[in-house]
Amino acid sequence: MKIEAIDLFYIALPEVTRAADSSQDSLVVRVTADNGLIGWGESDGSPLGNISAFVMPMSHGNIINLNESLLGETIDSPEDVVRLRAKAGRYALDLQQVDHAVSGVDVALWDLLGKYLGEPVYRLLGYETSYPKLPYSSVLFGETPAETQRIAERIRSDGYNAAKFGWSPMGEGTLEDDVALIAAAREGLGAGPKLMIDAGVIWGSDDGAVFERTERFAEFDVTWLEEPLLPDEVDAYRRLKDRRPSIAIAAGEGCDFYRAAEDLMVNGGVDYLQIDVARIGGITIADRVCRRAQELGVTYVNHNYKSHLTVAASIHIFAGVEEFKLFEYPDGVSPLIRGLTAPTGIFVNSDGMVQASDAPGLGVEANVDTIRQYLRQVRIEVDGKVLYETPVV
Repeated sequence: MKIEAIDLFYIALPEVTRAADSSQDSLVVRVTADNGLIGWGESDGSPLGNISAFVMPMSHGNIINLNESLLGETIDSPEDVVRLRAKAGRYALDLQQVDHAVSGVDVALWDLLGKYLGEPVYRLLGYETSYPKLPYSSVLFGETPAETQRIAERIRSDGYNAAKFGWSPMGEGTLEDDVALIAAAREGLGAGPKLMIDAGVIWGSDDGAVFERTERFAEFDVTWLEEPLLPDEVDAYRRLKDRRPSIAIAAGEGCDFYRAAEDLMVNGGVDYLQIDVARIGGITIADRVCRRAQELGVTYVNHNYKSHLTVAASIHIFAGVEEFKLFEYPDGVSPLIRGLTAPTGIFVNSDGMVQASDAPGLGVEANVDTIRQYLRQVRIEVDGKVLYETPVV
C-alpha cells in the first residue's frame, strides 16, 4: 500500500498555562493509505514547530520536509517503516525538530501497518506475548503537603497501586520542605502502593543536593527519584550513582534521539530509563532503545504526560518484555488525556493492570469529536503559496 495523505491536527485547550503539563496541547497525525486504511499518532513538543517540519520549504539537501520524505512511499512490512524512519532522518539531517515531529507519523505508520496485516504492533516488533504492566498514576505535586496528601488519597481510592508525583514545588524550598512533600504523598497512598518522585531537573548539575535527598527520601520507601538533574548532565548522573544513593535513579524523558538514551545508560548509569515515544522519533527508535536497555540490564519504562493515544503506542514497545513491569499512566485533569481516544481507560484489565491490545495496530482509534472540539485553525503561507492549512477532520 502507498501513503496517500498525511494530515496534521493542532489541538489545544482554550487556555494554555506555564504548568509543567504537556497534555494542554498536541499534534495529532493521521496517515491515510491508498486502500483507505488510516493510522493515528501523536507528537510531543510544540505543535506548530512540528507542523513546520512537515511543510517547510527546502533549505538545502539536508533540510527537506517530512511530507516530501514520506508521501507516495510504499509500506507493506515492518522493514518498510524502519526504512522510512531512516529516510526521514536523512532528508532532515540538519533539522533538530525532526525527531519530535516524525514521532507522530512513525507511530501512525505502525498503526496503519498493523491494521493492514491484521496484527497488533507488539507482534510486528517480534513479540509473541503481551505481559501485563503495573500502571502508575502520574500527577503533579499539590502546592502544599496537605494538597499533595489529598491527591494521593484520591489516587488510592481510584484503585491505583502505584503513583508518581512530580515538579513544583519540589526543590524550590528547603530540604525539609521536600521531605514534607514526600511524607504527605506516602501518607495519602498508605504503606502498600509504590511511590515514585519526579524532581523535574530542579537541581541542574548538583549531584550533592540530589544525594542528600535520596538519603532522606529512602525512609518513605521511594522506588525511584526521577530526573533530578538536567538531561545533558550525564557526568553528574555518574557522580551521583558513584555515591551509591539509597534509592534508584530514573531519567530519559529528555532524550530526543537514540544516542542520548544510550549515553544515559552507559555513561550516566541510571537504573530506570524513561523514553517518550512521542519525542524520541516514534516506535521505531523507542524499540531500538528498549532492546539496548535489555542488553545493559537497565529497566525500560515509558514516559508519557500526553494522551492515551501515546499510552496506546507506548505499551507495545515493551509489551513482550516480562521483566519491565511498570507503566506510566497519565492521570491529570486535561480532557485531552483520556478524551483523544476510543476506547478510553486503555487496556486496564480486571486486576488493575494494563496490557497491550491484541487488536490490529495500536488497538485504539482517535476520537474525532475531541479533535474537532479542540482544533486550532492554522494557515502557513510563503510568498502567497499555502504550505499548510488545517485539514478537514
